[in-house]
Amino acid sequence: MRRIVDLSITMEAGLPSDPPGMIPEIKYHDHEEGAKQMQSFFPGLESRHLPKGLGWATETLTLGTHSGTHLDAPYHYHPTQDGGKKALTIDEIPLEWCFSDGVLLDFRHKKDGEGITAAEVEEALKEIKYDLKPLDIVLIQTGADSAWGTPEYLFKGAGMTRESTLYLTARGVRVVGIDAWSWDRPLPFIAEEFKKTMDPKVIWAAHFSGIDVGYCHMEKMANLSSIGRPFGFRVCCFPIKIKGASAGWCRPVAIIEE
Repeated sequence: MRRIVDLSITMEAGLPSDPPGMIPEIKYHDHEEGAKQMQSFFPGLESRHLPKGLGWATETLTLGTHSGTHLDAPYHYHPTQDGGKKALTIDEIPLEWCFSDGVLLDFRHKKDGEGITAAEVEEALKEIKYDLKPLDIVLIQTGADSAWGTPEYLFKGAGMTRESTLYLTARGVRVVGIDAWSWDRPLPFIAEEFKKTMDPKVIWAAHFSGIDVGYCHMEKMANLSSIGRPFGFRVCCFPIKIKGASAGWCRPVAIIEE
């Protein structure tokens, strides 16, 4: 039997889980409004011609490419990757990267704002007795998705580091994902550390590792606990194609044969 687990959050308007200015807006056009729109498409059409006088329903969204569950392209991190090559935009991502064997690493024991080290990733793989292979899709579980829909979401979860990201990409991993707002540690923690140290190396370190080795990561994932196993499943996460864009919305799923 095949089981499919939805690993995305639902796009909603007005939720304070993004910084101001990044919160999606959705305008709903109901069936009554749709009937009026249809009359402009079909001259002579009257409401009595439609089922119960109702027409189509549509929606208009105002959002960014990083709203909701999405896949970041290497171009998001820098204009170049892999030793100076042009960074891939979301419409250029190889589809082979986006449908492959999945690996789930559980770091819910880590505190909010902590970094996940390469040694911790290696140890987590040893614990589940799994050897990474090229194009595995590695999912990082922090537990941050439990706070989705609240302002606290921006502060929740541990985050990956430059070293731990390079550990994965050095083994041929090209797509990863996390159930938090960012692949890096939550930005408020990074900002506080930078304020204290004025060390630019702390800023967006995991993202910037994509300059060295191009890769994609999903952010704002959910339901990772529902997968129910650390490996032995497939992940499908094809992004929407947006010309020259740094990211695209996606609806990742885990496919489990039971």
